Amino acid sequence: MGMFIGRGRKARRCYGFDEIALVPGIVPINPDDVDISFNFHNFNFDIPIIAAAMDGVVDVNFAIHMSKLGGFAVLNLEGIQTRYDDPTEILNDIIMATPAQATNILQNMYLTPIKEELISKRIKEIKDAGAIAVVSSIPQKAERFGAIAQEAGADIFVVQATITSARYVSTSKFTHLNFKNFCTNMNIPIIVGNCVTYESALELMDCGISGLMVGVGPGSACTTRGVLGVGIPQVTATADCAAARDFHFKQTSRYIPIITDGGMSVGGDICKAFASGADAVMVGSAFAKSKEAPGKGYHWGMATPHKNLPRGTRIYVGITSTLEEILFGPAHLDDGSQNLLGALKTSMGMCGAKNIREMQLTEIIIAPSIKTEGKVFQQAQHIGMGKI
Repeated sequence: MGMFIGRGRKARRCYGFDEIALVPGIVPINPDDVDISFNFHNFNFDIPIIAAAMDGVVDVNFAIHMSKLGGFAVLNLEGIQTRYDDPTEILNDIIMATPAQATNILQNMYLTPIKEELISKRIKEIKDAGAIAVVSSIPQKAERFGAIAQEAGADIFVVQATITSARYVSTSKFTHLNFKNFCTNMNIPIIVGNCVTYESALELMDCGISGLMVGVGPGSACTTRGVLGVGIPQVTATADCAAARDFHFKQTSRYIPIITDGGMSVGGDICKAFASGADAVMVGSAFAKSKEAPGKGYHWGMATPHKNLPRGTRIYVGITSTLEEILFGPAHLDDGSQNLLGALKTSMGMCGAKNIREMQLTEIIIAPSIKTEGKVFQQAQHIGMGKI
């Protein structure tokens, strides 16, 4: 189904978080009785929120802390943590740069070659602390870095690009990663992203992946949608890929979790992602605000330092509280950016969902006025929902 946008040209209507609302259930549940655990492969995580593989968010110490709080963080193997023995000075330079200088500084810093020995070192540091080690790379480096990561003891490997597909057409010498062979050769679970369509999701699942990340361009520091004009709003993208997950499960009895990646800065957005079909969510800017994040209140994406066509920008999000308070509370702010798990449990309870699978069945309505209706004073005073 679609609507005409011109003579003979149709377009499908898609939806983002700000355009929908969740309908309360007939029988509410006490939030204390709600199960928000995330089962992935042979792991059972207490919380279904993952920290994104961004250099202003995740370093070794952050990954350890996130793991001890019941979730996991993804360390970017092509970021500054594997290019510099001690990234402290580099991080300070990024933080001190003016907005006009930031992109050029990032581009120059990321030209420093990756030191493969640092891949093993970072993973070992995480594992020695008794934490879950999850690392990522782009498809072009996945086979090499995946082998190093697996040998070093990584628990999960993530292959991530702006858009990832099982097939690729090229007349150059560029070699596309064969995901089926890669998943077969690796002995640890593989998460692949990013994807936003039903057909691409199905093809990737048929390759033997263990998890799929959904989202192109919704991140707060991402400019892909402006630079390239490509992307699908997260509610529709998540629902489409979740439909592929369910079809794949019926055909194969293999359940491939959907991870909505990006576009969620407050608890309400996270709740809507699960209602749209997500099994877990990946966030960056929400954690960039934590005292433990290496960016000290600054946040930038993996495509920001691209040497030819940057598709991100460095933004300032500030430091608001600890990682534990952002996840579990108590909230000291009134805008929904803290106690994300408390918000999820409360929302699930109101919707009558005992677990994530039941939350995926929550009734959704189209409600473009959901954040503005009756909020005149908050908007005028820039408080509460008026800050969003």
